[in-house]
Amino acid sequence: MQTNFTAEQLKDSHVAASEKILRKCVHCGFCTATCPTFTLLGDELDSPRGRIYLIKDMLENDRPADKTIVKHIDRCLSCLACMTTCPSGVHYMHLVDHARIHIEKTYKRPFADRLMRSVLAFVLPYPKRFRLALIGAYFGRPFAGLLKMMGGPLARMGAMLELAPAKAPGRGQLEGPGVFAAESPKRKGRVALLSGCAQPVLNPGINDATIRLLRRAGYEIVMPKGEVCCGALVHHMGKEEASLENARRNVDVWMKEAEGEGLDAVLITASGCGTTIKDYGFMLKDDPAYAEKAARVSALAKDVTEFLTGVDLGEPPMKPGLTVAYHSACSMQHGQKITRQPKDLLKAAGFAVKDVPEGHLCCGSAGTYNILQPEIARRLRDRKVSNIEKTRPDVIATGNIGCMTQIGLGTEIPILHTAELLDWVYGGPQPDSLTPVLQQRQAAE
Repeated sequence: MQTNFTAEQLKDSHVAASEKILRKCVHCGFCTATCPTFTLLGDELDSPRGRIYLIKDMLENDRPADKTIVKHIDRCLSCLACMTTCPSGVHYMHLVDHARIHIEKTYKRPFADRLMRSVLAFVLPYPKRFRLALIGAYFGRPFAGLLKMMGGPLARMGAMLELAPAKAPGRGQLEGPGVFAAESPKRKGRVALLSGCAQPVLNPGINDATIRLLRRAGYEIVMPKGEVCCGALVHHMGKEEASLENARRNVDVWMKEAEGEGLDAVLITASGCGTTIKDYGFMLKDDPAYAEKAARVSALAKDVTEFLTGVDLGEPPMKPGLTVAYHSACSMQHGQKITRQPKDLLKAAGFAVKDVPEGHLCCGSAGTYNILQPEIARRLRDRKVSNIEKTRPDVIATGNIGCMTQIGLGTEIPILHTAELLDWVYGGPQPDSLTPVLQQRQAAE
């Protein structure tokens, strides 16, 4: 794609990076075949190629975002399926991130939109605030359907209430900050585990299962004091300074551990967080105090299944005999290019693993997308659930809490994190949600 940025414009590092991305696009349209919003809506402007034209025009002319571009950029899930499909290597993620930053700086949203986004940014990245919010959501949840029917900003409020669990889980048994010693006589290594923000509130069992599994395998786990949200949530809202501040704080915390007692990896159990942390090196490339440190942290960052592939878990002491539909989160398969490892681990543990038809399409979660774009998110969820149920699984496995929450609203099939299933098979406690499935199997036998 030909670009016409001025030399003055290219002095801005964001613009310079975006210009290089734009020049790689050859208008081939391969991306439209795998874009969820284009698949549903059929509008060229709701495809990556269409959004690239809008972004190019906005940035080249150095003009404020308008209502049209905001509408179509807001509809983008950042699922990154287009990056997997693109034969030219267009780094759409960095381009749309730049567009969102530009929108945040140059466009004044309607008051209701600004309020909703401010509430989400104020609550979700902070576990204590999120727990308190869930208490309030418990009383508002019966009105979720009514609010969704009323449309507009109220529909978004209804979608948010619908996503809240009917009963907030208790705290995890192995919450940080703290150090959890290896159970094996000979320690094999030392890793940091991202606590997360929404995940330990919605499902503390994921981190508990991960810690148990790694300790049995001979690893010491540290959950350092001072760690904060990875920054993904505000990053995808275009709130650049807030996301970079979170990144800097985490870099400081993890580098202190790496330069102290050492780290073999920084492990992440929510793939959406993993995609962002692996991008810290790019996000902080212009910060002379953090560029090198951020790149080191990005190199250390691994999804838990990515790390476990290189760990000897031994022979599973039990045979689960269950069929698992593996849902590959977009941030896992497209953002981090991790596709084979989780399925290999589940197969080695004795599960029969089924691929989901149209597995490249997003479930509609996408961070806060299912709150800010509830109608599109609902259609994507229903399509995803229909495809999952075609495989007739006993259980669904995935690696992202957002997907678990989203898909769980549309099906009665239990959905668990891959680490929870592995922990159970390799000696951990049975997840409660598997009890009805196992009882039904026993009754059938």
